[in-house]
Amino acid sequence: MKSSFLVGLIGAGVGPSLSPALHMREAREHGLSYVYKTLDITALGLQPEDVGDLMNDARRLGFDALNITHPCKALVIEHLDRLDETAARLGAVNTVVFTDAGAVGYNTDTTGFGHALRTGMPDAPLGTVVQLGAGGAGSAVAHALVSQGVDRLVIADMDLDRAQARVDEIRRHHPERSVEAAHVDKLVALIPEADGLVNCTPVGMADHPGTPLDTSLLRPDLWVADIVYRPLDTALLQAAREVGCRTLHGGHMAVYQAVDAFRLITGIDPDAERMLAHLRELAAAG
Repeated sequence: MKSSFLVGLIGAGVGPSLSPALHMREAREHGLSYVYKTLDITALGLQPEDVGDLMNDARRLGFDALNITHPCKALVIEHLDRLDETAARLGAVNTVVFTDAGAVGYNTDTTGFGHALRTGMPDAPLGTVVQLGAGGAGSAVAHALVSQGVDRLVIADMDLDRAQARVDEIRRHHPERSVEAAHVDKLVALIPEADGLVNCTPVGMADHPGTPLDTSLLRPDLWVADIVYRPLDTALLQAAREVGCRTLHGGHMAVYQAVDAFRLITGIDPDAERMLAHLRELAAAG
């Protein structure tokens, strides 16, 4: 069994990422030598389109795997030798593992949110769910929601065409599910019908403060999930708890996508609860 790993994170502005600390501490718990480096394309003076060259350089330098984040998740695909089914379906890769057979791309964002929902809110009703945001993260979450058994998914976005494109993509792979697009101005009619609400927009992040909708629409029997994890306790989640909603913070998705990536890279099952506790420490430390 391999006991030492060199892993990197490629993306723009990834210097503050919590992934290196999260992976390396869990690796120490398993007695592994595990070095995780950020490869910030902005700091390196590179363009997103340079991801293929950077990936190949990393492989030549002995890296075992890479995590890939914005804005390179789709751009890296043409430089890979193989994609797993989920990554191919999403058209996005967040984990690349270098093997004897070549560079293999995976997407653990979808599996990460699926695990987060199952473990963090195992009995959540899944009749109708409203998802705010149809961007890249929204694609992964939407696939996870329908895979978890949501009967009716409504994807709401300020750009209705983008929401419809996401709906068309989901329908191709899940024709048995009811998936609809809506403009965010329809939330006043959609939220009263919903069992759950998932925020997949950046609103709530430190750089994008506020809430993604009018919180007067929230009600006690609605569950609310946020994929923002810096901060863990977003304004949306605070408002939801005040109303009496059950909530799921974005740290769950962040940890479970890391759990799945760690397993792909090392072949070892990490301790998800331990990693979640560590994420809370890291988030509290700022």
